[in-house]
Amino acid sequence: MAALSRKWDPLFVLVLGSLVFSCKGDVLKTSNDRTESISATKIEESSPQAADLGDLRQSDEAESNEDRKAFTPPPPNDQFQEEMVIRPLYSGDIYASFQFRTQWDTDFLHDGKKAVSHYRLFPKSLGQVLSKFSVRELHISFTQGYWRTMQWGQPFIPSPPGAELWVWFHHTVTDVDGNWKELTNVLSGIFCASLNFIDSTNTVEPSASFKPLGLGNATDHRFLRYATLPREIVCTENLTPWKKLLPCGSKAGLAVLMKSEKLFHSSFHSQAVHIRPVCKDWQCTSTAWELRQTLNVVFDLYTSGQGKKEWSLFKMFSRTLTEACPLASSSKIYVDVTDNPGGELFDLSPSSPLISTAVVLGDRRTYSVYDLTKKETFGQLRSLNLLLRWKGESDDMLRPPLHAERYVSGFGLQKGEIHTCLYNSHPYRAYPVLLLDSLPWYLRLYVHTLTVTSKTRENKPSYIHYQPSKDRLRPHLLEMLVQLPPHSVTEVTVQFERALLKWTEYTPDPNHGFYIGSSVISALVPSIVAMDTNSTRDRPLFSSFFPTKEESSYFMRVYTEPLLVNLPTPDFSMPYNVICLTCTVVAVGYGSFYNLLTRTFQVDEPSAPLAKRLANIIRRLRGVPLL
Repeated sequence: MAALSRKWDPLFVLVLGSLVFSCKGDVLKTSNDRTESISATKIEESSPQAADLGDLRQSDEAESNEDRKAFTPPPPNDQFQEEMVIRPLYSGDIYASFQFRTQWDTDFLHDGKKAVSHYRLFPKSLGQVLSKFSVRELHISFTQGYWRTMQWGQPFIPSPPGAELWVWFHHTVTDVDGNWKELTNVLSGIFCASLNFIDSTNTVEPSASFKPLGLGNATDHRFLRYATLPREIVCTENLTPWKKLLPCGSKAGLAVLMKSEKLFHSSFHSQAVHIRPVCKDWQCTSTAWELRQTLNVVFDLYTSGQGKKEWSLFKMFSRTLTEACPLASSSKIYVDVTDNPGGELFDLSPSSPLISTAVVLGDRRTYSVYDLTKKETFGQLRSLNLLLRWKGESDDMLRPPLHAERYVSGFGLQKGEIHTCLYNSHPYRAYPVLLLDSLPWYLRLYVHTLTVTSKTRENKPSYIHYQPSKDRLRPHLLEMLVQLPPHSVTEVTVQFERALLKWTEYTPDPNHGFYIGSSVISALVPSIVAMDTNSTRDRPLFSSFFPTKEESSYFMRVYTEPLLVNLPTPDFSMPYNVICLTCTVVAVGYGSFYNLLTRTFQVDEPSAPLAKRLANIIRRLRGVPLL
C-alpha cells in the first residue's frame, strides 16, 4: 500500500499543476477581455456620439456643484457671548466680573416628553436636569467672603456667603418636594458641593420674594423652593466643573484668566449659574433658554502691591489674553472709566478707541471697550495685558441707596435678640422693601416681640407672612413689606430662645457656633436716570440681568451678613472622662481583688543579719566552719 501511494503522488502533482495553469489562463483571458472592452470604450468615446455623452456628464456635474453651492445649512439656533467688566473701587481694590451667556432656542419639555437629543453649546448635563425634573428656573451660587457694600458699592449680581439655591418648577410637577430632593443630590454631584445636605430643615417656600426673573409671572409659590448653606466652603473642586460647562472650557477666551490659585487668593469670590426662559424679541413672539454663568472677584491690590495703587491682567490673573473663544459671537472687555473723564485719575494702556455708555444699577456709566474678536486688539505681540496706573486720589464714594446689616445681641445661652438694620440713603424718596428671614428651628422665635422702628417711631409693616417652625422638620419663615422713610435707618428686632439639641445633632466643632443664613432684602430703588425697559435690546450682559418694568426705578437685592450663634453645648469631654475613670477603678479594684484570689503564699526564711554574714565571709577565708 505504501508503494502504491508513492506511485500515485506524481500523478496528483501533475493534475493539480494543470488546474492551476488553467485558472491562470482564464484570469489572463478575462483580463484581456476587459482591456479589449476598455479600449473599445475609448474608441467609442472618441466618436461624436461619445463626445455628446461627455458633454452631458459635464453639465450634470456642473449642475450638481451649483446645487451644492446653493444649499446652505440652516443657521444655528444657539449663540454664546462672553464679557468681563473691570471696575476700580474707591477702596483701592479691583472688581472683576465675568459674564458668560449661552442662549438656545429650544424646548426641554414638549408635551411631557424629552424633545432635545443634540447639544451644541448648551451643556448636556444641565439640559438633562431641566428636562428630567421639569425645572422652569434655576439659580445657584457659591460664594466665599462677604460683599462690603459700604466700601465697594453695589455688585452686578449679588449673592450671600456660602451656597444658595432657589428653583421654580413647572406647574405640571405633582411631587415638588421629591423633585427638589433629587435635584439637590444631582446638583451636588455636578458641582462637587455639599448640596445634598439641603433638606426640609433648611428649605422654605417664600410667598412674596424670589419671583421669576425670566419669562412668565408665576404666582403659585408652591412650585418655588429656596435654601442656603451659609457654611459651605468654596474651593477649586467647585470651580473646575463650573468651567467645564463653558463651550470653550478654560482653553480659550476669557476663561483662560480663571486661574484657581489667583481667584481664591482674593477678598471676595463668587461663582453662579442662572437658567431661565427669556424672550428673543420685543413682542416676545419666540422664546429661548438662557444659561448665564457669572464669576465675581475682588482683588486687594492696594495693600499687596508694594504701596503702588496699580493693576494689570497679568498681576491679577498671572496670565494675559491671546484670543477670543472661537465659538463666541461676542467677546469684550469693559473697563469702567466713568470717574476718569480726562485721564486725570489714572492712565489705562493700551487705550481703546471704543467708548460705550450703559445704565447700570440706576446710574449711567462710561466704559472703555476692548473687542477680542478683532485682531488689532491684541497688537503686534498678539497678547492683551491691560495696565492701569493711578495718578491721583479718588473722591469719596457715594453711599449706595440701600444697604443692610444684622447682628445678635444679648448675654448668656438661653435668650437673645436679632437686629436687622435697613438703611435708606436717598435724601427725599421713600420706597418699600421686602424682607425675608429664614431661621432654623432651634432658634425659637417670640413673634410677639417683633418690632419695626424708623426714626424712633413705630413703622407698621403693610404685609407680614410668618410660617412657624417644626422641631427637626422645617425652619421659621418671616416675610414683611416695610416702607423705608427717606434718609433713615429702620430697625427690625425679634427675640428668640435657644433650644437644647440632642448630642448627635451637634457639629464636630460645636463650640465654634452655628451659622444662620443671611437675610434677603428686595426692593425697587429709585433710579437717577431713566431705565431701559426693553430687555431684548442689544446691551452689555452685566446691565441686563434683572428685568426692568419701570423707567423710574430698578430692582435691587441685598444680603446681610450670616449670623454665628452659640447654643447650649454639653461637655463632650465628659464621656471620655467617665470612660477613663471607670477603666481606672475597674483596673485597680478588680485587679487587686483578682490578685489576692489567685496568688499562692510561701513562708520565706528571714535572712541572716549583716554581722553574721561578715563573720561567715571571714571564716570562709580562714577555712573555719561557718556559724
